[in-house]
Amino acid sequence: MSTIKEKLIENLIEEDKISQSKITIVGTGAVGMACAICILLKDLADELALVDVAVDKLKGEMMDLQHGSLFFNTSKITSGKDYIVSANSKLVIVTAGARQQEGESRLALVQRNVNIMKSIIPTIVQHSPDCKMLIVSNPVPLWSGVNVAGVALKTLDPKLGTDSDKDQWKNIHKQVVESAYEIIKLKGYTSWAIGLSVTDLAGSILKNLRRVHPVSTMVKGLYGIKEEIFLSIPCVLGRNGVSDVVKVNLNSEEEAFFKKSADTLWNVQKELIF
Repeated sequence: MSTIKEKLIENLIEEDKISQSKITIVGTGAVGMACAICILLKDLADELALVDVAVDKLKGEMMDLQHGSLFFNTSKITSGKDYIVSANSKLVIVTAGARQQEGESRLALVQRNVNIMKSIIPTIVQHSPDCKMLIVSNPVPLWSGVNVAGVALKTLDPKLGTDSDKDQWKNIHKQVVESAYEIIKLKGYTSWAIGLSVTDLAGSILKNLRRVHPVSTMVKGLYGIKEEIFLSIPCVLGRNGVSDVVKVNLNSEEEAFFKKSADTLWNVQKELIF
């Protein structure tokens, strides 16, 4: 006896089971779900997969998104604890990790997150060997690069961002650096701005836009750095991930700060157990 579906629809061509723009998000916490909803609203994926170890929360988040799928153009939303659900992803966004606590420095989280990544990354690659991966982290600012319509603010005031800057632009830098800590203190976590930022990066990758973004990449050999350190610099993002880096001219003070950041990370990294 024919089913209602068979009476209604006659199949002519077998559906292609390989997604063309599948995205997997690892971690369904506040950041992961902010990434998910922003990606869905931007219509970047033809399939979205969620992966987490918290099975009940994972299923609940998936069902909630599925119930809203009428308002998305992504019809297939799946989830699972097993990474097989991520198979054949074009992009995998990793948001899983130990959450930063109020008053805790990001560097204090490093070893715990290394251990988490050691269990995640090899499994992702096993199921999606050709995927690009986005690991959610934080960038560093550069005053000499700040411009309005191409006019570098440093040309208007060479003291911009320094202690002798009468407009105290340095306070803006301080507010940017400390804003996450303030938000964590106020609401317990940060999420929405991160989700929007990650979605912007995902768009450049999946659409091969080759736009310039400040993302962390290997900086060994740049600015006199000799260690295998990842720092945020302007990079060209497209279908192949980071395809180029923009060699920004740093003044002596900025180069010193950049090397200081590299040294700080290296002093932590060299003590890590891989």
